[in-house]
Amino acid sequence: METLESQLRCFIADNFFVEPDELSGDASLLGSGTLDSTGVLEIILHLEEAYGITVSDAEALPRNLDTINNLIRFIASKRAMATA
Repeated sequence: METLESQLRCFIADNFFVEPDELSGDASLLGSGTLDSTGVLEIILHLEEAYGITVSDAEALPRNLDTINNLIRFIASKRAMATA
């Protein structure tokens, strides 16, 4: 079974033309140029469709979306809130 991290790496690699192994968990996707503002919107759409979460405008921040590790934490926190 694929992990959340590997799913995110594959999505980013397939959609933003980087090698999955080149993505460090803490590397800034914005700072590296992997994502731009349109890319952030694509990530948000993917999160909502693939993981059944809703990303509000207030949550569309680098602390939630800028690294793979941030994305993993954000998804986990949204899932935890949904089950609480």
